[in-house]
Amino acid sequence: MVNSNQQHRDISLILIASFFYMTSPMLITPIITGFSESLGASGTMMGLIGGIMNICSLISRPIIGVYADKINKYKISSFGIICIIIACIGYTLATNSIIIMIARIINGLGFACCSTCMSTWMSDLLPQEKIGSGMGIYGTMNALSMAIAPAIGIYIYQNFNYTVAFLIATVTAIISIIIIQFVQDKDEPIPTTKTNSKLELIDKNVVPIAFIMMMFAIPYCATQSFLVTYIETKQLDINISLFFPAYAIALLILRISLKSLFDKLPFGVFFISSTICACLSMYFLNTMQNDFDMLLASIFMAGGTGILNSVCQSTALLLAPKNKRGLANSTFYIGIDLGMALGPIIAGFFYEHFPLDLFYPLFFITIPLAIIGYFFYRQKAKHILN
Repeated sequence: MVNSNQQHRDISLILIASFFYMTSPMLITPIITGFSESLGASGTMMGLIGGIMNICSLISRPIIGVYADKINKYKISSFGIICIIIACIGYTLATNSIIIMIARIINGLGFACCSTCMSTWMSDLLPQEKIGSGMGIYGTMNALSMAIAPAIGIYIYQNFNYTVAFLIATVTAIISIIIIQFVQDKDEPIPTTKTNSKLELIDKNVVPIAFIMMMFAIPYCATQSFLVTYIETKQLDINISLFFPAYAIALLILRISLKSLFDKLPFGVFFISSTICACLSMYFLNTMQNDFDMLLASIFMAGGTGILNSVCQSTALLLAPKNKRGLANSTFYIGIDLGMALGPIIAGFFYEHFPLDLFYPLFFITIPLAIIGYFFYRQKAKHILN
């Protein structure tokens, strides 16, 4: 039996390791399209390079989800971080778009391994009644890295060069793999007596949650990949580097303020408030003329995508038994993978084929689609959570 102090220590280490592994690809995300353009890529190719990492994650995710419940999480997480390190070295050495594409594919495999297994590892250390708040903290750590890392990437690119950014991304991944060496509970799989169970690649109960998260992730990831290009092309006098730090600060304040409510309020309350915030965020991104407008957009994006990310993940885990949390997490992350893949690809298509004034209005289609996903979730939840 793991004692309480060791359990708290392991949870803290996983939280820190998850922040650093996530920081690596997120630091690269906002600059990889510009880097590929500097090597001669077209707008559509830029979008494909931005999204290919998550296409790879999407393809590999179902298999990883199956093995996440059969192999200890430490081994799969370690393999994933090694893939991320290899990918970062690939970016550093890249001389054309093909090398970038190969590195992005390797990065996608590593990201799928880490995101599925570290979150499952974390959830298995938490008591059932603390899944909401505990995974909320985990989701916040991931969301913070997704906010802070792009700002660091943009700053380094603007003040140094792409190579320095890629090297720092390599270092953050190395820090992550060092940290998990000190986690004592390697989260061995729970033995099962079933010998004829069929292979499940997704958790059907979690699919509506994954779909909702995908709809929120699409405009967020489009913003991550194309905000710099969007603002520079519109020739706006805006300090781009403020966007993601403001998002991170707003998310942290919201997360601390709402801490006691994550285990109490129903999913619907968070969904409605996050939907309103997402709409306001896209409105301000479309109409912004100065730093203040951009800061409002970032704050509302934190209240939308940032908060809903934590709530969706904890809800997905509550819909699954403990011995299938790996599969539930995998299904949840498939939604994020799709959003992170489609966001840059759709953004690249919009950027190349539509007037820039329509860039964000076109992304409003994700809102009614998310609402449809919510009604499907309600039907699933009635039979499971009640």
